[in-house]
Amino acid sequence: MLPSSELTVPTDAGPSRLLVTPSADPSAVLWLGHGAGGGAAARDLVALAEELPRHGITVVRHEQPWVLAGRKIAPRPAVLDAAWLAAAPAVTGIAEGRPVVAGGRSAGARVACRTAAATGAAAVLCLSFPLHPPGRPERSRAGELALPEVPVLVAQGTRDRFGSAEEVERATDGMPGVVVVPVEGADHGLRTARTAPLDQDGTLAAVAAEVHRFLRRTGAVT
Repeated sequence: MLPSSELTVPTDAGPSRLLVTPSADPSAVLWLGHGAGGGAAARDLVALAEELPRHGITVVRHEQPWVLAGRKIAPRPAVLDAAWLAAAPAVTGIAEGRPVVAGGRSAGARVACRTAAATGAAAVLCLSFPLHPPGRPERSRAGELALPEVPVLVAQGTRDRFGSAEEVERATDGMPGVVVVPVEGADHGLRTARTAPLDQDGTLAAVAAEVHRFLRRTGAVT
């Protein structure tokens, strides 16, 4: 694997950072945002950055300005979207004409959905999409999954308190562009229970394999 690099991007909310894990022979770029509870070191984002470059996919993990500033609470969605969009030209430059797939975990997945049209994303990846606040299923965010006019993959834990895989499947019934992949025994952080069919490493490897298959099906990866 080629060495990773970092790129600082100015935004109206302060600098953000792109952590680039390149593929030796890339055919696409996967641009990933983090959740509201942490940064680019989230286990699922790291697992994708470690595995997918072997398959021709450069992975760019985007750390939002509030994380770099050391704050503990994420700003409102409009600020997250603006910082993401400010980094889009830099990601396009990294791609050098190759398709860019936007995605992320939790709040980062929401950002990717809301901005998919503006960034020209070839597809969208949602890891642990927060369908609703815990215990508040009436406050559904399913409409955001319908926003992208490109294929969407949702990898969702079966024990996710923000919406289980079954709940997301029901909520997206009638959205032909959305594919939901259940992650058995996993919670919102894609942490697996002892009773899960796969251990933690196996679960993350399975998620990476599903993402790779999705990108091949969409034509983003040759």
